[in-house]
Amino acid sequence: MNWREFFTKSKKRQYATLPSTTTSSVRKETRSEHDAVPDGLMEKCKSCGAILYKKELAQNLYVCPKCGYHFPMSAPERFRLTLDGGVYFEYDMDLVSTDPLSFPTYREKLEQTMEKVGMTEAVLTGEGTIKGHPVVMAVMDSRFIMGSMGSVVGEKIARAIENARIKHYPLIIFSASGGARMQEGILSLMQMAKTSAALARFEAAGGLFISVMTHPTTGGVSASFAMLGDYLFAEPGALIGFAGRRIIEQTIREALPEDFQTAEFLLRHGQLDRVVARKDMRDVLGRVIAVHQQRGWEHGDGAKL
Repeated sequence: MNWREFFTKSKKRQYATLPSTTTSSVRKETRSEHDAVPDGLMEKCKSCGAILYKKELAQNLYVCPKCGYHFPMSAPERFRLTLDGGVYFEYDMDLVSTDPLSFPTYREKLEQTMEKVGMTEAVLTGEGTIKGHPVVMAVMDSRFIMGSMGSVVGEKIARAIENARIKHYPLIIFSASGGARMQEGILSLMQMAKTSAALARFEAAGGLFISVMTHPTTGGVSASFAMLGDYLFAEPGALIGFAGRRIIEQTIREALPEDFQTAEFLLRHGQLDRVVARKDMRDVLGRVIAVHQQRGWEHGDGAKL
């Protein structure tokens, strides 16, 4: 066989071994794409496009070190970050959504989401301490059907509010939601009234409610308990609003500002008390609670705050 026949008949690609540093460069070129970077190792910033190591991102509280973009945070992580030692007692772990309207594929979607996210609903409620002060806290999780508010979400939040009223604890709710859950129809819309009524009783008893809006806080959540706090805080860049930008522009037939419905826009127009970076949130919450508890709320005398 001459050299021409060898290259014509051979069906398998052949590689030559090159000396010194050239070998490493050839190996890099011939590696498959799947060998380049393991899945789940990196995360791309949605704001500046920076490629970040997930471990380093977690160490930085899921905030981009390049541009300060605040990535969504899961409810368990938020509890661990906010409360002393990350220790908390969870409420209502047995409450699970059903399919009251027999909505097509809703039951399957619930089961798949529970398995994927590791939570039974789109909100986690419980109690712990911040800087030594006992608090009741509810945290919504956008991973669970976009943090939508169904019957169980509303019930868990209402029960958390009642626990705070009975125990005379300050209440903190971190919102992250796309609004009411359409698969439950009018039953999900009723949760707006239920949570608002619970907050009215809490306020009448002299309770302190701090509402923290994270990205995104929209729809029925923004139209109910999220905007009823004694203090309204938000994380930087959070989308906060009721209807979507495109719907509003089509309705009023005007172009809206670029930063419309962002936390910074709402702050400038008097709808928020403060935009708080994630690294500062625990300290800010601790200071606010400490000031109000000096007025006697922690002793259960029902004093107005």
